Amino acid sequence: MKTRDFYKVLGVSKGASQEEIRRAYRKLARKYHPDANREDGEAEERFKEVQHAYEVLSNPQKRREYDEGPRAYFGGGSGTPGGAGGRTGNFSDLSDLFGSFGDVFTGQGGQPQTVRGEDVSVNVNLKFKDALEGVTTRVSAPVEEVCGPCRGTGAAPGTAPRVCPECSGRGVRARDQGFFALSGPCGRCGGEGTVVEKPCPGCAGSGRLRKNRQVTVKIPAGAKDGMKIRVPGRGSDGRKGGPPGDLFVVTRVEKHPVFERRGDDFLVDVPVSFVEAALGAEIEVPRPDGGTVKLKLPAGTQDGRRFKVRGAGAPRARGGGEPGDLVVRVRLVVPAKLSRREKEILEALADERDEDVREGLLRASREAEQR
Repeated sequence: MKTRDFYKVLGVSKGASQEEIRRAYRKLARKYHPDANREDGEAEERFKEVQHAYEVLSNPQKRREYDEGPRAYFGGGSGTPGGAGGRTGNFSDLSDLFGSFGDVFTGQGGQPQTVRGEDVSVNVNLKFKDALEGVTTRVSAPVEEVCGPCRGTGAAPGTAPRVCPECSGRGVRARDQGFFALSGPCGRCGGEGTVVEKPCPGCAGSGRLRKNRQVTVKIPAGAKDGMKIRVPGRGSDGRKGGPPGDLFVVTRVEKHPVFERRGDDFLVDVPVSFVEAALGAEIEVPRPDGGTVKLKLPAGTQDGRRFKVRGAGAPRARGGGEPGDLVVRVRLVVPAKLSRREKEILEALADERDEDVREGLLRASREAEQR
């Protein structure tokens, strides 16, 4: 059999570093992987050759022996590199290359990665005034914290988890499937790589405790109902040294009996008498902050007309800028009872004006019927 230069197989120089060899191997393994080349019959043989070359050159001792006499590594009984069937040993450097093939390779790269803690969301009830002006309050957040006595290991104080004897700490077990070795979580340790023989009594071996954490949060002035306020790092603790999650505080603002909020604006209905609307008047209007503002109504103001008082609405909780506006909607009030003198005055007014306010409506209705 014609021998091959393992350095040429991987496309690296003889003085290449281990990192250069690893990068070259990963690139070629991705290129020639059989599942990625189902129509190419030669890809599998090339893949075996690349795998065998990497197995030798990635091992310092085997690489040293190969540099002294590479022929000792060929002719393993099947006519292919690597011995019977051409199977080679370590697939760990491909564990993150072929995720779509369903954990084809045995290695998972050691212990599980650090895991960020879960985000937590809580509601906070606010009075109308507190939401308008802003307030600092405390909320109770249900979070998971690392168990103090065992420091998150799950083992009783004075003891420590030991390496899982079934998977030797890898967290996965391999299952032979011919050319490939399919892997899955270790049944003994559940993929953790370690087992706890004597569980911590405080957390029952979980390494975590459920607690209500008291967190101080600042509610900005102008907060709306349903607004989310993020408090970084105050969620549940991370796992295996991972960072904590965040806390999200959702505001629930009580409704006001007079003001209706629309974005950063407030709408208020203001009753106006017939005389005020007809003749015009200066009226006093309440503000959301508890004060009042003067508003001048022009003569002939109609029911439902809106006036805007700029800057009298809610502060902008996000991004700053000018406050919202107060929108005043006129509601005409008709007296339910009239004195004799009032009736005489209104009857005289009706005779004076001698108008039919519904004439236009009736004419439009007749014209519509004729069309």
